[in-house]
Amino acid sequence: MSPARTDHDARRHDVSEAVWQVLAEHGFAGLTLRAVASAMGASTGLVTHYFSGKQALVAHALDILEARTQARPRLPYPSPGLATLRAQVLNMLPLTPEGVTINRVWVCSWDMALADPALYAAQTARYERIRADLRTAVEDARRLGELPATADPADLAATVLSFTHGLVVQALFDPASFPPDRQRDLAENFLATVRLSARA
Repeated sequence: MSPARTDHDARRHDVSEAVWQVLAEHGFAGLTLRAVASAMGASTGLVTHYFSGKQALVAHALDILEARTQARPRLPYPSPGLATLRAQVLNMLPLTPEGVTINRVWVCSWDMALADPALYAAQTARYERIRADLRTAVEDARRLGELPATADPADLAATVLSFTHGLVVQALFDPASFPPDRQRDLAENFLATVRLSARA
């Protein structure tokens, strides 16, 4: 690789790190070319070399957010069915400092996504994928006899995601009342209720 290419890749990495720093500290509302330049200790002109405007900057920021979400440490899926469903729920919760930051940035992105058709469609598709993964775990649980055959996978997946996101929001706004241990306890109690209600 040529030195020029190496320098370009290193500089783009620095820009991406600065974008994430601004997101983590100020959310999407504070994400501007000037803010990214300030985080880098560079000129705005350098940043505009990488982004033609705010829309390109936001698109890159969302790519970074998705990549960090996928790369963060997660509980493994120990076995199909309810064990996987439990891991999926816990993996979405803000149980670590990194999890708090990632969830905060996602919540910050909602307002923007509701106002932009392209971002709205992307966020809708993302939640469809999450529900599909949860639905697969529920279907496996039915197949394994952990849930009755009458349990509706789509409804249970939507219920699980609704509970989890509700808990995420409460934990972000009131972390003192919802520390990690309480989040885990509430998640365990909820999943126990899901098992019981599905059998009713």
